Amino acid sequence: MAKDKGFIAEFKQFIARGNVMDMAVGVIIGGAFGKISTSLVNDVIMPAVSMLTGGIDFSNWKIVLKAAVAGADGVIDPATEVAIKYGSFLATILDFLIIAFAVFCLIKFLNGMHRKKEEEAPAAPPAPPEPSAEEKLLTEIRDLLKDQKV
Repeated sequence: MAKDKGFIAEFKQFIARGNVMDMAVGVIIGGAFGKISTSLVNDVIMPAVSMLTGGIDFSNWKIVLKAAVAGADGVIDPATEVAIKYGSFLATILDFLIIAFAVFCLIKFLNGMHRKKEEEAPAAPPAPPEPSAEEKLLTEIRDLLKDQKV
């Protein structure tokens, strides 16, 4: 039971740290940014790529392994199709590359800001050198001689 109490206390301490809140904000903003980049890929880039490929919808590029089957009413049920949807996969890869590039640019910007801040901050003057063993010994002898004269 004592271990559980320590575990719970440690968990409370972990949650109370500011880093956890920063991480939560980052996850929320990252999710929103993911939606923006997905929209960029699906709504802006992929239609342009489709135009370059003759008007073919890029997300519909696929290799059909088993064609869709018509139901009893004669209507083809697309859910029965088995296909490798490589167009959708390529769109997801492009989405990832856009996010990775944005994160790279952000980290590069932050590193530049840190370097600039370090360059602006004056370097602390070096501490005076520690006296050598001989100097310490001579100081002790001097102090002892002063004490004897008094």
